[in-house]
This record gives sequence, C-alpha cells and structure tokens, in this order.
Amino acid sequence: MTVTTLHPAEHDDPDSAPAPDPASDPTNSVLGKVRPILEAFTADDAALSLAELVRRTGVAKATVYRLAQELVLWGLLERAGSGYRLGLRLFEIGQRVHRQRVLREAAQPYMEDLLLVTRETIHFAIHDGLDVVYLEKIYPHRGLNEESRDGGRLPLYCTATGKAILAYSPGSLFAAVVGDGLRRVTCHTVTSPGRLRAQLERVRAEGFAVEAEEVRLGYVSMAVPVFSGQNVLVGALSVTAPGYRMDASSHAAALRTAALGIGRALR
Repeated sequence: MTVTTLHPAEHDDPDSAPAPDPASDPTNSVLGKVRPILEAFTADDAALSLAELVRRTGVAKATVYRLAQELVLWGLLERAGSGYRLGLRLFEIGQRVHRQRVLREAAQPYMEDLLLVTRETIHFAIHDGLDVVYLEKIYPHRGLNEESRDGGRLPLYCTATGKAILAYSPGSLFAAVVGDGLRRVTCHTVTSPGRLRAQLERVRAEGFAVEAEEVRLGYVSMAVPVFSGQNVLVGALSVTAPGYRMDASSHAAALRTAALGIGRALR
C-alpha cells in the first residue's frame, strides 16, 4: 500500500514560499479530498460504506478507497466490517485544542452546580462562523438528550446561547447572519430580521436571552453571555427545559452566578 506523503515547503521562510492560487480547485489537493471524506460522517453515523462515502463526497471511488486506506493507517478512520468509521485518533487530537479545553475545564464545575440547582439540561457554547458550537452539555435523567450534543452546531439566530452571543457581538455578525438567511427550524423560529433585532435589544436590556420553541417544540432555553478578563465575550451558558418547567426568575439568577464564576476562573 502506498502512503501519500505531504512534503513541507522548500523554504522555511513563509514570505518566500509561493502563495496559493485562489483560482485553483482546493479539491485537487490531497487535503482537499481528505476533508470531505472526514466531514461525510454525521453524529448519527456509526459507520459508512465505501459506496456511501463516494456518494456523499462526490470523489472518485478509486480515490476514496485509496485515501480511506491511508486514513485507517493514520488512525483517523477505522474499519467497521465492510465500511469505515471515524477513528480514535481524531478524538485524541481534538482534546489537544487548547482554547476549547481551557474553556471547558473552567465551565464544567459551574455547569455542575447549575445542574444541581435547576435539574435541567445545561449547555456551554461558543461562536464559530454563523453557528454556536456546544463545547459541553450535561443533563439529568429527565433532561433533553436530543437536538444538541458536545461538538454539535446550531444557528446563532434561533438558539438562546446564539442570541446571547449575537447581542454582545459586533453589528457585522448580525448583518452576516441576516444576510445568510433566517431559515425556519420550527413554526416558532424567528425569521424576521426586525424581530431578531428586537430580541437582541431585549437581551442587552435584561442581561439574558430566551428562546421559546424555536429549535424544538415544547422546550424553552435561557442563556447568559460569559465574559473573561477585560470584558471579552468568550461564549454563552444556558438552561433548557420543557416550557411548563422553566422557572425564569430563579434560572436567570442561577445562570448569572454561574457565568460570573466561569469568568473569574478564566481570569
């Protein structure tokens, strides 16, 4: 089996290295073909067949097969019967991401305290592009075990954590979110830029965000922004519960206390 080698640049000085051609097709590179193979897997996929990988990536079957064999050798994929699954090596590498690891370690104790107080599902999320990414999620036996997961993404505009982040972010982010389109997730999802702007103004006035059935029918979320030193926004903390169980006043106070604790831990 031949393993494709990625050669380093001939020059150590990055200024002397040739700039990539923006007009070139990124899928022509090895990494450009590896990326769609790895990203073909969703959170619900235990394994994928070679045929399914070809279908999802649009890459030639012979190329997918060759690269999949190399990814198995590197530990980024594992064989699962006649198919493939994501490898443990990816998980190991992910745990080395410094910024996210520091945020999770700072947030976890306060999330656990919040879980004890509220007995509801707790999320800690950060902003990436036009989405929130959930760095950590903890929940009791009766908690919400769907719609969100560690490492999962949801749009900024329809989540409580996303609204909390949007409210304290530059206006350019709001413009980008609106420009990308406010698509309906449920019948309650806010799809009007004017209504979303009014929600964010209320977040800034009250200090917390509320999302009512915009992601999942029957569920309500409350979130507060989390700031580190020098008032730097680092993420958002939320409580999610069925609408009939959401205790807005007590949950808002508990969220603020936990968010302040995380901020102190980060400083």
